[in-house]
Amino acid sequence: MPAASPYAFNPTVTDCLVEKTKGAVPVAAMDKAALKALKKSDKPLFRWAEAAGFTAGAGQVLLVPSDKGGLERVLFGLGDDPAPFLPGKLATALPAGTYALESGFADPRMAVLAFCLGSYRFERYRKQAKDGPRLVCPDGVDLAEVRRIAAGAALARDLVNTPANDMGPQELEDAARGVAARHKARVKVIRGDALLKQNFPMIHAVGRASPREPRLIDITWGKASAPKVTLVGKGIVFDTGGLDLKPSSNMRLMKKDMGGAANMLGLAHMIMDAGLDVRLRVLIPSAENAVSGNAFRPSDILQSRKGITVEVGNTDAEGRLVLADALALADEEGPEIIVDLATLTGAARVALGPDLPAVFCHDDLLSAELMAAGAAENDPVWRLPLYGPYARLLDSKVADICNISGGGFGGAITAALFMEKFVEKTKIWLHGDIFAWRPSAEPGRPEGGEAHAIRALFRVLSSRYAVKS
Repeated sequence: MPAASPYAFNPTVTDCLVEKTKGAVPVAAMDKAALKALKKSDKPLFRWAEAAGFTAGAGQVLLVPSDKGGLERVLFGLGDDPAPFLPGKLATALPAGTYALESGFADPRMAVLAFCLGSYRFERYRKQAKDGPRLVCPDGVDLAEVRRIAAGAALARDLVNTPANDMGPQELEDAARGVAARHKARVKVIRGDALLKQNFPMIHAVGRASPREPRLIDITWGKASAPKVTLVGKGIVFDTGGLDLKPSSNMRLMKKDMGGAANMLGLAHMIMDAGLDVRLRVLIPSAENAVSGNAFRPSDILQSRKGITVEVGNTDAEGRLVLADALALADEEGPEIIVDLATLTGAARVALGPDLPAVFCHDDLLSAELMAAGAAENDPVWRLPLYGPYARLLDSKVADICNISGGGFGGAITAALFMEKFVEKTKIWLHGDIFAWRPSAEPGRPEGGEAHAIRALFRVLSSRYAVKS
C-alpha cells in the first residue's frame, strides 16, 4: 500500500477553494418562490428548469448550458427548510470546473465551509480518478479561517479512517509530531516501560498486551505566560475489548477508538494556525487494547498516577483508564481549562445518537458558550449532567473506585464521574463523549471518520483567547 504520510494535511478540502478567478460559473440558490419568480424575470431559464424537472427541491442541481456549449450557470435547490450544510452537496454534484456563489445563499461562510468539508476524500488506499469542482471564495469570507478549519477537520477524518494496521501508537505519535513540526511546537513522548518509571501505570496496563508500545504524547506550544489550555484525547488505536472481548460486530469500527486523539490534533492545528493567545498543551495517551498472556484482567486492581486505586470491572472500559492518568498530569499544573474528547461510551450514542456528542461540565458559562457555538457552526453538542449521586455506582469493595458502574443505567454519566475524580486543581474541565464516525453520508459530511465538536470548541476558544494585536 502507499506510504502516504498519515499526518500530511489532506489537500482535497483546501485546494477546492480558490481566490477570484475569471470565467467561474455562477451558482444561484433558489427556493420555490425564487423559481416561480423566474417565470416573469427569465422565461427561457424557467422553461429549461421546468423541462429538466428542477423544482428547487433541497439539494437539486440544474446545469444551465450556454450558447457556446459550455456551462452558463448552475441553479441549486434549497427546498423548504435548507440545512446549514446543504451547499456541501455541490462538492459532489458539480462536474469539474470553477464556480462562484451568486445569490440566494443566506450564509456564504457556512456554504463555503460545507463545500470544503464536502470535498473531502480519503485517498490513501484508493485514489479517485476525477478531480472535483473548485469554488471561488466570496468577498467577506475569511479564506484562511475556512482553510484552517477544514484542514483540521480533514486531519481528524484521515486519522480515524486509517486502519489500525497503519495507525498504531507509533503512527499516531508520527501524526502528532507532524502537526507539532508544522507549528514549531515541542513534543515529549514517554513509551513502554518508561511509563511505569514516570508514573503512568494505567496507560501501561492497558497497552502492555500489545507488541506496539503504549505511550503518552505531550505537545506544548505558545508563550509560557499565556493562559494555559490543555487538550486531552483518547488514543486507543484499536480496542478488542481486552479479555472482556467484544463481539465481532462491535469490534468492526474499533479503528475509530482513537477518534478523541484525532480530533484533538485537528483542534490543535486550528488553534496554532490561528495563533490564539494560549499556552497550549495536548496530551494523548495512546495504546492498543489487545489480548495476550500479560493482558490486564477483570478484577485487577490498578494503581493510578493520582494515587487512586482502581478495580477493573471490565477491560473494555479501558479508555477512561488511560485518560485518567493523562488528566491527572494535566491537572498538576492547574491550567485555566482542560478539555478531553473520547469515543468513550455506547451509552452516549444510545442517548443522543451518532451526530450529537455529549458534553459534561460544571461550568455553566462554558457549557452555554459551547452549545451556542455548536449551533452557530453546525457542529452541535448536548450537555448531560455530572450527576453526583451516581458516583456511588462506581463504589468498589476492594479499591478506591471501580472503572464501571454496578448496573446498566447512566453509563455516559458514570464514565464522566469516574474521570472527574482525577481532576482536582483545574477550575474548568469539560469532557466530550463523541462518536467520531458518520454511518451514512450527508451534504458536507461524507461517510466515515468525522470531526465532532472541534469546530464549536475552536469558536469558543477563539472568542476567549483572541489573537493579541
